[in-house]
Parts: sequence; C-alpha cells; structure tokens
Amino acid sequence: VQLEESGGGSVQAGDSLRLSCATSGDTICLSVMAWYRQAPGKERELVATINGDDSTSYPDSVKGRFTISRDKAKNMVYLQMNNVEPEDTAVYYCNADRTLRGTPYCSEMMPWGQGTQVTVSS
Repeated sequence: VQLEESGGGSVQAGDSLRLSCATSGDTICLSVMAWYRQAPGKERELVATINGDDSTSYPDSVKGRFTISRDKAKNMVYLQMNNVEPEDTAVYYCNADRTLRGTPYCSEMMPWGQGTQVTVSS
C-alpha cells in the first residue's frame, strides 16, 4: 500500500487548511485510518481517526478544530484543519490507526509516506 499526503503549507494562526491522503492497494489495514503529526524533537502523535463506519475520534488538542473524512470510492482520506495554531506546526502523515499498525501485517503493508509539512505562524 502506498500513502501520499499533500495539502500542507505555511499559514497564519486562525487559518484553515485541508490535507489529503491518497491511498493505493486494497487491504484490511485501510479500514480504520488516522492522521498523525510529528513536530521537531517530538514523538509522532495521533490527531484523528476514522473508523469503518465513518465514526471519528480526536484528542482534546484538536477536537472541534480538525475533521477527518474519507471518500472510499476515490481512496482518499482528508483532514480539514480549522483555526490552526502555532502548536499545530508539524509534518502530517496518514496511516492505519494505532491498533492496526500494531500488527506485523499492517505495519509491513503500510509504510509511512513522506508526509506533508504544515507550518503555522502567529
């Protein structure tokens, strides 16, 4: 499976940004997808999850500002980022959710993509 993130850029605090993730291949590992981010010097963190029934979940740090969605027909996953903050500056990645990535199968099937850089200035 290939994952290709796009849509990042440099924006001002309070702006909006929409990230896209193009997926290829067909595997159960794509059933529950997530967006992650990694800021310099920090560990990669989960920012949004979308389940097979399209229900979603978010950590408190982005809840109410970020929205994950998917278009299964187009093999796309999106992250709408509203009211961004300087603390949102990071490289953003899409991949399977943590539970699936914890399996050897999905870990091998879903290598990390290049990510897309989001930089938010105050």
